Amino acid sequence: MVYSTKNKFLQIFMKNILAWLASLMVIIPVLLVIFNAFKADGETINMTLDLPKTWMFSNFLTVVEKGKLIQSFLNSLLYAGAGTFVTVFFGAMAAYVFSRRRSKGMGALYMYTVLGMVIPINYVTLTKTMINLHLTNTKPGIILLYMALQTPFTIFLIYGFVSKIPVELDEAAIIDGCSPIELYLKIVFPMLKSAVITAGVLCFLNCWNEFMMPLYFLHSSEKWPMTLAIYNFFGQYEMKWNLICADVILTCAPVLILYLICQKYIVGGQTAGAVKG
Repeated sequence: MVYSTKNKFLQIFMKNILAWLASLMVIIPVLLVIFNAFKADGETINMTLDLPKTWMFSNFLTVVEKGKLIQSFLNSLLYAGAGTFVTVFFGAMAAYVFSRRRSKGMGALYMYTVLGMVIPINYVTLTKTMINLHLTNTKPGIILLYMALQTPFTIFLIYGFVSKIPVELDEAAIIDGCSPIELYLKIVFPMLKSAVITAGVLCFLNCWNEFMMPLYFLHSSEKWPMTLAIYNFFGQYEMKWNLICADVILTCAPVLILYLICQKYIVGGQTAGAVKG
């Protein structure tokens, strides 16, 4: 009995040690960026975890002015916001249809759609398509690309949640005289609140952090999102790590704030959609 208690205590102790080590692997790089973002130029040569001798809040103003972050922020907000809204709105509709119509053809179409999450992108074909449609170096073109990238995951996520909504609710609404559009908008969609918010936040995060698509298809710096702005800023100020760290913080701050605000909906939505009915 004593041996069993000691063995259990040792297991708990080792798990706590591993948890602390894993946490440090995440926390240390974050603290490194935060501390160095407030240092003067000469203090960031070695990128240490020492506290700044003088807290240089002016680094952030310098980054905003020289990095053109205001325009890049508005571009990212437009791309991620528009792409997320359209993707989630129509993705929820598609997930509802896929969930309710369980025919072989609809099942095959659903599998074909969600395969977009794992199938690699053929950039040669995509580039030719974008050129033929005159969508390269355009804001609508980037928004459409974001939608195409995020639609499979959005449908997959919401599909599991819709499957838990009883079909009897649909039948009762139809008996009461609801049209298909009214059934979806007034009955089904309000019940998808947590799932829609979860899909929306994750979609927004992915769109905000997207780097390859703007790099390939946006040639004008005035249309660059924040991911390309920080990439360009790093090239110009390669040795000024304090400015680069400040740029990283300003780029990550909006999505971190959004995630913290919607965290409870994300957890609830993922848990509710984890089991299909």
